[in-house]
Amino acid sequence: MMAPHAGLERRVLAALDASPARIPVVIGGCGTGRTTLLHVLADRMGRDQCQYVDVERSASTPERFQHALAASSPFRMNGLLSPAEQEPATSARVAFDRTLALLGRARAANDGPATFLLDEVLELRTFESFPGLRHVLRETLHALAESGNRFVLTTRYVARAHRLLRDGHSRFEVIHLPQLTASEVTAMLPPMGETPAEDRDYLGRMIQALADGRATYVHALGDATGSMSGRGGDPISALTALLTGEGALASWCSHRYELRLHKARGYGALKAILEILAEEEPLTLTEVAQRLHRTPGSTKDYLSWLEDVDLIVSRQKRYSFADPLTRLWVRLHCRPVPPSVDEVAREVQAYAMARLPQTEPALAMAGASAGNSFRKDNGIIEID
Repeated sequence: MMAPHAGLERRVLAALDASPARIPVVIGGCGTGRTTLLHVLADRMGRDQCQYVDVERSASTPERFQHALAASSPFRMNGLLSPAEQEPATSARVAFDRTLALLGRARAANDGPATFLLDEVLELRTFESFPGLRHVLRETLHALAESGNRFVLTTRYVARAHRLLRDGHSRFEVIHLPQLTASEVTAMLPPMGETPAEDRDYLGRMIQALADGRATYVHALGDATGSMSGRGGDPISALTALLTGEGALASWCSHRYELRLHKARGYGALKAILEILAEEEPLTLTEVAQRLHRTPGSTKDYLSWLEDVDLIVSRQKRYSFADPLTRLWVRLHCRPVPPSVDEVAREVQAYAMARLPQTEPALAMAGASAGNSFRKDNGIIEID
């Protein structure tokens, strides 16, 4: 498979090469390809010319983060002491100031500006629980904007990023990762033997609709479809297999669901609202409050917290899931008893009927349906 958003790196590189350099902030929900984009950029620029930093994985304490960042850096410190030369930071504040100094003053080997690729940059807010660090994100953005170095930032939290950058420096350029088009999905499909081009286009349109154009879902569906019985496969059957209890997408959706809920407040009530919207969407605030048996005031708070971590969106005062596959996963798995294969198949069939273009009714009729029997082999369910 080719990388998703194969041409988007050119826009990012153009922003970095501008005078003065702009700071791209790449925003996209879970599974849209942000991390892949950064690794493509790192490979293109050269790993000795830029530093990729997974902030989400490495942001623990300010002291440990600062030491790890400096120790793994390919850059010259430009007057700063190396980690081996530094005395241990005497406080979280001192460690964070050293981090900002490194980001702002490090230089590449040719004495040119250093380039930092900061994945999930908003996770630096982890440090705001430490003494003296109440405004970490705003301090960081100010330091980056004032630096002569180059930066690419990413985040999955769309609402938080817009709120933070609302009055930000003009150097920041927000780039929303778009949905993959059907032609891009077709280009990403793995080899499928002697499958004719028109059949690959057909599969590409089908997978694009089922995956909501999200790169992670496209990869999973494309691989699963391509591995089924050497006949080009059936994406609806592949999606059924991927959403069973041990399926790859069931595990992935579960992890991302819990990850975002733990970043928000009101965990139990938020889960209840997601279950309500999984049953029916879109719903108004009043409709959600009635089904939740809570006041409109408290329900509005809960809904705003779900919007803050981009699990739901509001359009014309009606609330719905931001990711349709997460909604399908909630319908299937947020209940006391795991779903049977037949239940998964029925739900996936209904999802496909709603998602696939009405101009191609044959697409929606393919795949899982009630009454089909299933055979499971190597984690893939095939329809007999």
